[in-house]
Amino acid sequence: MSEALKKVAGIKHLPLFPLPLVLLPNELLPLHIFEERYQKMLKDVESDRRFFGVTHFEPGDSLTEKPAKGTVGCVAEVRENQPLPDGRSNVITVGVVRYHLVEYVDAGEPYLIGDVEFFEDDPEEQSALHELSDDVHTLFERVAKAAFKLSDNRGTFPEIPKTDPEQLSFLITAAFNLDNELKYKLLETHSTTDRLSKLKEILEQTVNKMEESADIHKISQTNGHTNKKLDI
Repeated sequence: MSEALKKVAGIKHLPLFPLPLVLLPNELLPLHIFEERYQKMLKDVESDRRFFGVTHFEPGDSLTEKPAKGTVGCVAEVRENQPLPDGRSNVITVGVVRYHLVEYVDAGEPYLIGDVEFFEDDPEEQSALHELSDDVHTLFERVAKAAFKLSDNRGTFPEIPKTDPEQLSFLITAAFNLDNELKYKLLETHSTTDRLSKLKEILEQTVNKMEESADIHKISQTNGHTNKKLDI
């Protein structure tokens, strides 16, 4: 059993926070809690194991007032809470593990509570998976280096860890400003290979343009001149 699944072991019912965004495992999510029902939810989860579920939900796109059964979401763990005098809170959460929403539970609370089943990716053949993961890591590193050049090398170039393929796939997904529909599809798939393959496709479409833009930006900083000596 993974560390993420160990964290939520024994949890059957989970407070739910429907939001118009998609949270991924290990992704940081700052939230401003202002509605009274979610102030109550935050108080309740902080007195327990500090977990609630973030489920993608766009009220304007649905005929219902809550996410449909079967929807995939991600457990959020409260890491920091800054209470404000009027009862509102600024919190920092991090994604832990995904779940399927099986059924709603009526527990008499003002917020939604779901009967959930947690899951991670299905086992796959490791040799091919790690080869694909290495390819995606290399492409992502190239994109990150190009973005760093475009920022005029401000700050320190972040080290991009070679973590296990499933975690890497979520790390890279979180780094891109993907639309919610695509991000949700990457969240709900049970195949690391499928997720990495889609990310490889996106990176291959991006990397050459990014590197070209970075080179042009570097040249523009020297008014079009380089320090290379030309033999004429």
